[in-house]
Amino acid sequence: MITLITGGSGSGKSAYAEDLMLSLGAGKRIYIATMFPFDEESQKRIERHRRMRQDKQFETIECCHHLKGLEITKDALVLLECISNLVANEMYMEAGAGGDTVMAVLDGIAHLAAAAKKLCVVTNEVFSDGIQYDSETRRYLKYLGEINQMLAKQATTVIEVVYGLPIVIKEMQDETNME
Repeated sequence: MITLITGGSGSGKSAYAEDLMLSLGAGKRIYIATMFPFDEESQKRIERHRRMRQDKQFETIECCHHLKGLEITKDALVLLECISNLVANEMYMEAGAGGDTVMAVLDGIAHLAAAAKKLCVVTNEVFSDGIQYDSETRRYLKYLGEINQMLAKQATTVIEVVYGLPIVIKEMQDETNME
């Protein structure tokens, strides 16, 4: 079962995703963090995020590429944060997937979803600014857009967070709870 959460920068989507995972009750919670500490600013951001999560009972796994190789506890509650970092890492890191980024990310998410009791995936809305970008940035946006669209189709729930408010875009009834 996949829940996809999207929103703009500073929208509150990460806090919402964490609270959602905490609301699911007892169970092992795994936070898969995809940001690679490529400079001092990103390292400070990672440390800030770790401090913000420290009392939320998540086991943090740093995984900036190749999700498919990641082994997680069966039936864990998994939060994957975030797709936009993962796509950039797969595209541009030497050990990343390069031109096979879309399939690498989607295969990795399918791998996690098969093992997890619940998988919550956070992504970014970066397509509404109207700016004309260079060809490499357009390729990144194309990959991210393809992945977001595929995830939205596969997800049982899609939520956009705007100004801290969740807006449900898609919600399918869990067949295991139907009478």
